[in-house]
Amino acid sequence: MRVTTFAASALLVVALSACSGPAPTAAGPTGTAASSAGIPGPAPTAAGLTGTAAASAGAPEATPESGPGATSDPAAGPTPGGLPAPLQREPASAPSTSGAAASPEATPPATGAHADPRAVDVVVNKRRPLVPLDFAPAELRRPGVATATDNALLRPDVSTAVEEMFAAAAADGVGLTLVSGYRSYANQESTYASWVAQYGDAAGADTVSARPGYSEHQTGLAFDVGQADGACTLVLCFRDTPAAQWAAARAADYGFILRYPLGYHEITGFSAESWHFRYVGKDVSLAMKAAGTQTLEEHFGLSAAPSY
Repeated sequence: MRVTTFAASALLVVALSACSGPAPTAAGPTGTAASSAGIPGPAPTAAGLTGTAAASAGAPEATPESGPGATSDPAAGPTPGGLPAPLQREPASAPSTSGAAASPEATPPATGAHADPRAVDVVVNKRRPLVPLDFAPAELRRPGVATATDNALLRPDVSTAVEEMFAAAAADGVGLTLVSGYRSYANQESTYASWVAQYGDAAGADTVSARPGYSEHQTGLAFDVGQADGACTLVLCFRDTPAAQWAAARAADYGFILRYPLGYHEITGFSAESWHFRYVGKDVSLAMKAAGTQTLEEHFGLSAAPSY
């Protein structure tokens, strides 16, 4: 899915599937990483799939600059030690509810096929939370590629695939950078609570942030990609960059899919994120490419997940 987090009263960088998030550093065998400066909570960032379900089937990618803490220069690249704010999608006109709700009622856990968070075919969306909600991968490592932040941990198998994909892009004259990888439950919990405080209720927060336990980034299978020169990092114009176009065309060859394609928000639950790629393995990615299937929900015959 695209991953922005908050620091105290300020917006945190997430990219949130919206996706990119604060930067963790690698830690022990549990896959938990210590947070870096400016990142709330003790764990690596958890953000995953934040975003707005746009109002119409043909809705374009939402423009983050209209969201809270928006930047006036969406094409600006990462600044030293950080990423452009807000790195979230444009908030939808979600119905208001009375009072804040930092801990909304959880969706019942998904069962059956594609529910194991350790499997590459797991499907995580607003109707299919992780089981357990605080799942963390058994092992994480940082791939040997260019990164925009320290938040670059991924599962070992995903890291290897990322290395192969980035090397192929470089051979074609396209420079890629890894903007955001794994994010923990603890950081997503903190990020979501910050959005609830910002909007005053869960309804508003749900338009821009994934609830803890509902983020693909928490599996270690998803990452946000950027262009090496930092152009349009995690914002609308990224889709027009050579990096985005190369990745969209070639990701399947390395086991990745573009998880939140344009116009499929009614199925995925999130607006388009041209930077959010998800590892599913070559069997699935190449089958989807051959069939022209755009979402995991359609490929596996699962219900759409437009809301919680």
